[in-house]
Amino acid sequence: MILKSLIHSIFAIALLSSAVAQASEPPYLQAQIDSGELPTLYERLPDIPAFGGTEHLSVGQYGGTLRLLMAKSKDIRMMTVYGYSRLMALDKNLQLQPDILLRLENEDNRVFTLHLRKGHRWSDGELFTAEDFRFFWDDVANFEPLSPYGPPQAMKVDGQLPEFSVIDDYTVRFSWKDPNPNFLPEIAGPSPLYLYRPAHYLKAYHPRYVSEEQIEQQVEDTNSKNWRKLFHNKARQYKFTNPDLPTLQPWYNTTAIPAERFVFKRNPYFHRVDREGQQLPYIDEVTIQLASSSLIPAKAGSGESDLQARNISMDDYTFLKSAEQESKKIKVLLWDTALGSQIAIYPNLNASDPQWRETLRDVRFRRALSLAINRHELNQVIYFGLARESANTVLPHCPLFDTSLKDAWAGFDIEQANALLDDMGLERGSDGIRRFADGRKLDIIIQTAGEKNEETDMLELIKDTWRQVGIRLYTKALQREVLRNRVFSGQAVMSVWMGLPNGIPTAEMSPASLAPTRQDQLQWPAWGRYAETGEGSPPDIPEVQRLAELNDAWTMSSNSAQRLAIWDEMLKIHAEQVYSIGLINGTLQPVVINPRLQNVPEKAVYNWDPGAFFGIHRFDTFWLKPEGAS
Repeated sequence: MILKSLIHSIFAIALLSSAVAQASEPPYLQAQIDSGELPTLYERLPDIPAFGGTEHLSVGQYGGTLRLLMAKSKDIRMMTVYGYSRLMALDKNLQLQPDILLRLENEDNRVFTLHLRKGHRWSDGELFTAEDFRFFWDDVANFEPLSPYGPPQAMKVDGQLPEFSVIDDYTVRFSWKDPNPNFLPEIAGPSPLYLYRPAHYLKAYHPRYVSEEQIEQQVEDTNSKNWRKLFHNKARQYKFTNPDLPTLQPWYNTTAIPAERFVFKRNPYFHRVDREGQQLPYIDEVTIQLASSSLIPAKAGSGESDLQARNISMDDYTFLKSAEQESKKIKVLLWDTALGSQIAIYPNLNASDPQWRETLRDVRFRRALSLAINRHELNQVIYFGLARESANTVLPHCPLFDTSLKDAWAGFDIEQANALLDDMGLERGSDGIRRFADGRKLDIIIQTAGEKNEETDMLELIKDTWRQVGIRLYTKALQREVLRNRVFSGQAVMSVWMGLPNGIPTAEMSPASLAPTRQDQLQWPAWGRYAETGEGSPPDIPEVQRLAELNDAWTMSSNSAQRLAIWDEMLKIHAEQVYSIGLINGTLQPVVINPRLQNVPEKAVYNWDPGAFFGIHRFDTFWLKPEGAS
């Protein structure tokens, strides 16, 4: 069977090589090729390009400019997300496949041997080799002046780092003593774990490779605070803010910040081809125009964007459909989403106020708040009845789904909610508002980032039903970073954010989002910080302690049955303990496209992780029909 597979692969590569040799050059690059500035297509591509995953797509035509709208300059990082060039990448069936890598050998999730594609080049034409991994590991991740806390947390298993070794110019290895099942999902994520840096470029800003005098001059010339700040500014692969930084993405940025319009040009050395040997991406340029988030739906409706989902919601659907029918300049698709809850309410179990902390840690209180929400009303009013009323959990088409998870404490039952609050001894005053034992009223301020109108609309509806159980709700909108800092410090009693980021996991995916593992988990930020840094105190609630134990057990598990049992128990604990109050899931995401844009799925899932939004749908294969073409 192995021999048959090998023969099939060799045959496919031979056919591909022949196709590449005959494939036409992108006209966009022809002048540079003719002048000798760029080598030919055959010389620009790796010895074995990446060519899988496009069999179901139409073969496109080179050319055109794709227009996107973004609200902030930092949103240009979405080009890294959408481009989705990764060492290993998820395909449309959520299966991991080699992408930048030629292949990967995995020994029991402990030893990972990465084989690079010979002849693969950075966007500036320099070879991509094992030296780029060594430079990252030795000169960045394990170089204390640049990384005072050492390599990324994702590289640690039970506090231990892997052994890194260079096998040859195109092979590197990471070896852990214990299993690290998170390693592959991390390098395939929308904001990936980067294990490499363009060494040939960044060595010019590193004190191990240039003199102290040169470093000082660079700092002075760039008005940088110090050489560390200068290096990090030069090295931001994900943020895409340095136009000079070589990349492995389909397009590279040509515009420095600050700017109102950014131009991304095709990477002439991109490693993917279609089934006819044509180099991807098909589209020559992508432009990003900044606009107020409130204006983006109107601009998309008037045809100013060729592909738009960011800053658009179901609130805009009626307007967009009307614009589609009237102008014929746009086409509106509806994609599924995969969040455990479109919006969830997070009680802060680490609140700094002792009385609130004790109250929020009482499961009766959390259950009562959930029962006092009319999710059917939310669905009808906000989502035209097209969504699902549910707790914050996995979705029905997830293999881990159980109806009891969706329904747990998610019915609308004012009588039962009042009974739970009465049982806690939270008595009502003459005004009907419940009070703590010290006489303070139960006035809950829910902090939001103020980025979605639907958050405000939902909270207004919830305000009415919570008032029926003697609790007054107030909403306070803050900037995102301010909101997080208030939650982290314990000043925020409750907040709203999206629910589980992945509502369609399998047992083979990490359940870390269900356990205290990161500070940015809004229901237990202090315990998450403890897991990340060891600072503070560990969880002191038995059920949360159990979640942490189960997450550790999943990391060390050796078979699928164990991992399935762990996921089941963790989901059940969440359902019963209501650590987050889910409202609605199964919402739809409007996607506005230019009718000329091809290879965009009519139906798909729009999700951050897994999905990288347009990433797993192969953004590099989207192409524009010429004007007037049928």
